[in-house]
Amino acid sequence: MVEERVILVNENDEQIGLMPKLEAHEKALLHRAFSVFVLNDKNEIMLQQRAHQKYHSPLLWTNTCCSHQREGESNIGAGTRRLYEEMGFTTDLKDLFSFIYKAPFDNGLTEHELDHVLIGYYNEEPKINTEEVESWKWMSIEAIKEDMRSNPDIYTVWFKIIFDEFYHYLEDHKL
Repeated sequence: MVEERVILVNENDEQIGLMPKLEAHEKALLHRAFSVFVLNDKNEIMLQQRAHQKYHSPLLWTNTCCSHQREGESNIGAGTRRLYEEMGFTTDLKDLFSFIYKAPFDNGLTEHELDHVLIGYYNEEPKINTEEVESWKWMSIEAIKEDMRSNPDIYTVWFKIIFDEFYHYLEDHKL
């Protein structure tokens, strides 16, 4: 299997190159990414627990799904593809906002991403891909915020950053 490449970008989200994903994370280079938040009609977020065999952050809870765009792929196209690959369903997604963050991991890798935050709505159960996802659950936005304060170690590093941005976006915008 060929290692997936990420799109290296500048701070204006202009592509400046391609690089194997692991190398980009080893060198902490800025690259394009996306994070999907799926909400139900109770305004709860579908969280996923990363599979136990993942090379970083195994068994930690995070947003519905996230990954990297492929060359030539739109943010919505990438989010739709990865949502189906990980969670087994599709729904209409909307591009909300983007921001840059940098988050080092314990294993020496670093996420340095220009992250596009996408939102969608769905009320059914997912059909999870157990190679990617260990488990899933619905949680209210306020319950997540409180649980992150009480149990920060059960969440991925990037989700804590992205959730904070998402929460503040919700405070400023009516969805």
